[in-house]
Amino acid sequence: MLVRSEAEHASSPWDDAIRLLARREYSRAELAQRLSARIHSPEAIDDCLDALAEAGLQSDARFAESFLRSRVTRGQGQLKIRAELERRGVERTLIAAVLAEVEQESEIDWFELAREVLERRFSSPGDSPRERARRERFLASRGFDFEQIRYALERLGATE
Repeated sequence: MLVRSEAEHASSPWDDAIRLLARREYSRAELAQRLSARIHSPEAIDDCLDALAEAGLQSDARFAESFLRSRVTRGQGQLKIRAELERRGVERTLIAAVLAEVEQESEIDWFELAREVLERRFSSPGDSPRERARRERFLASRGFDFEQIRYALERLGATE
């Protein structure tokens, strides 16, 4: 059984936050949740998070951009990414700004991404309505909207 020393119990919110941020980016809300689980006072957590943001060590904008790019490489659509960012405590206005910036720079073509994701999983658009619906559900579960799903199904059939 591992026994923690008193020094480990007395770690500051700053030390705990730095340890967490050394591994990956966190949203402010995620970091607050993790720090409160380590029994730090809400005031100390707020002060720590403000200091981290001021020092440029924690940024919801940077977290959202990083999260967006990682999810796109996994083949997830805009709807799922948006919902997951909201669940992680990122403000809707910031999410909209990050998505708009990516779309403005033409870095991600959501329609082509949907087609690529579908093509990796299925070789045809489906011979029956049941099979076509299966493909539609697959793309919808990945977070693509109706227009993107329709585009992917049409292009998948055109390559055959």
